Amino acid sequence: MIRAPKFWYQPRGVMAFGLWPLGWVYGAATAWRLRRASHVARAICPVVCIGNINAGGSGKTPTTIAMAEHLQRRGWRVVVLSRGYGGSVKTPVLVNPREHTAGHVGDEPLLISAFCPVVVSADRALGVELALMNNPDVILMDDGFQSPAVYKDFSIVVVDAAFGFGNGLCIPAGPLREPSSKGLMRADLCIIIGSEVEQKSFKASLLSPLTVPHIDAEIKPLHTGMLWDGVAVFAFAGIAHPEKFFATLRGLGANILGYEALSDHEPLSPTLMKRLAAKAKSLNAQLVCTEKDAARLPAEYRLDVLALPVRLEIKDWTKINTKLADLGLS
Repeated sequence: MIRAPKFWYQPRGVMAFGLWPLGWVYGAATAWRLRRASHVARAICPVVCIGNINAGGSGKTPTTIAMAEHLQRRGWRVVVLSRGYGGSVKTPVLVNPREHTAGHVGDEPLLISAFCPVVVSADRALGVELALMNNPDVILMDDGFQSPAVYKDFSIVVVDAAFGFGNGLCIPAGPLREPSSKGLMRADLCIIIGSEVEQKSFKASLLSPLTVPHIDAEIKPLHTGMLWDGVAVFAFAGIAHPEKFFATLRGLGANILGYEALSDHEPLSPTLMKRLAAKAKSLNAQLVCTEKDAARLPAEYRLDVLALPVRLEIKDWTKINTKLADLGLS
């Protein structure tokens, strides 16, 4: 649960070149694991994988929620399969928001469970078995693009247009789990998330035009009736790129008197929350966090912290719908 090094998203320098051999080994290991898979589980219903090539957040969870809602509007029963990063459960489990906490199943599965059934399993093949017991028409895999354990009928790669593929190198020299060219070759669709300016900049930065089908999307605040203009806030975020959350609040007109960037998935211990609450109180400001952070809040702070919900906006679903129709999900 560490933050991505800054040099990952800067022109290649001494650190990147020094770590390049290790990055090459990491990328080669990913390719070897994908080639050498001895057993691949196949579900009796379509499996749609929503993954990324970068390590860390690219918008997979908002994309999973958007896909779940889209499929459900079309009348299909959806079950999400997640590894449950940050959770303590060791065996496959169906998430129950009334019984489980983020400490049990992870913050992202707990958040997604408000929209559809979610199965958490470190062993994705076993997770598929439990998911099938809930009679889905389609299984959405939240992450797992580099995992060969489960056969994917439709693989979607999500890219954050503001950060792109960073310096283009694999971990630890850069942010990639595998070379972007190889990952995109295995994908059926690429969703580029960001503002129109960010999307254009990302596409222009590529050494060659995208050949994989791709669509543009943007994460926007959900209109809940809350008026943020002029509201004094102390904001905190434990996500991959917390600065984007702070920028969203500013864009809504909130008066950010203080903020704290936490590590992605960082546990919100009572000690940490007591410190953040004290800071907010000293500034006479409202504590504000992301929906994902809210899933990790200790019970005694849930009424004191406001969460800003966001949703992925996809204007044109044509390419997605075409692929879904090929899978019998028209």
